[in-house]
Amino acid sequence: MRLIGLAVVLAGSILLAPLAAEAQKSEKMARVGILGIGPVPSPQDLAKSVSTNPFWMSMRQLGWVDGQNMVVERRFGESADQLRAGAADLVRLKVDVLFVSGAGLAKILQLETKIIPIVIGRADEDLVAAGLVDSLPRPGGNITGSQLLNDDLIPKRLELLKALVPNLSKVALLREDVTTSALPPVPARYGQEVAIAARGLGIEVHTFIVRRAGDLAAAFLGMKKNHDQGVVVMSPAFMFVHRKAVIDLAATHRIPAIYELRVFVEPGGLMSYGVNASEMQRRAAVYVDKILKGAKPSDLPV
Repeated sequence: MRLIGLAVVLAGSILLAPLAAEAQKSEKMARVGILGIGPVPSPQDLAKSVSTNPFWMSMRQLGWVDGQNMVVERRFGESADQLRAGAADLVRLKVDVLFVSGAGLAKILQLETKIIPIVIGRADEDLVAAGLVDSLPRPGGNITGSQLLNDDLIPKRLELLKALVPNLSKVALLREDVTTSALPPVPARYGQEVAIAARGLGIEVHTFIVRRAGDLAAAFLGMKKNHDQGVVVMSPAFMFVHRKAVIDLAATHRIPAIYELRVFVEPGGLMSYGVNASEMQRRAAVYVDKILKGAKPSDLPV
């Protein structure tokens, strides 16, 4: 009797196993697309990012695990053309939601799709002025996410530099043109805000624009030639990817630098003044979670 009972249990398990497997296969896996600037990371760097990045940590807390109930598609590029190709590829894959770190990357994606939801982790720009959303309470299109009031912080950054360098009279503004080229009015407006704030402090501003990592060394040599006594580093995705080079060049040329985010100070940058980027990343995960559960980006306030 015991043998018969055991046989029945085993047979039942064998019959149920394919059914369970089929049930798992029938469950729709969420598909998340990521567009990032820079070279394709090594498996080790990617694994470290996924394990320590507040966005991915929050996604796991919300119940989303890559390979279990979610598939993550990543595309990277070091130029505007490469990013545009990556964006087109992600759209062809018909992912459920797209996630980017900044407004410029969001615009590159929006050039390829006005249907797939796009979540911005941290917009340094005014999304309404950039034409990416209709309004902050009601975005109205396929883009939502978090925006910081960067323009309001410009005077304080210059004041901090002036406190550090009492005779400060010349300051460089370092920005990139890889992702911001997708939103031409935005960097121009930021530059105007810096110039206005600088005039009030008796400071002359020189702008340096880089389009690839190789331009950074020449930019700092230009600052030295201009006798710039400090530099304000804008920190969209490009500067974050190349933060070690920026920090090292500032130290080599002995040019005090102020950054927008704390992540530049942790590896050796001089000082920063800005928002809590980790908290914004955690908030971005909430947006992605809501969209994967059926919410529309047009209804999610920025």
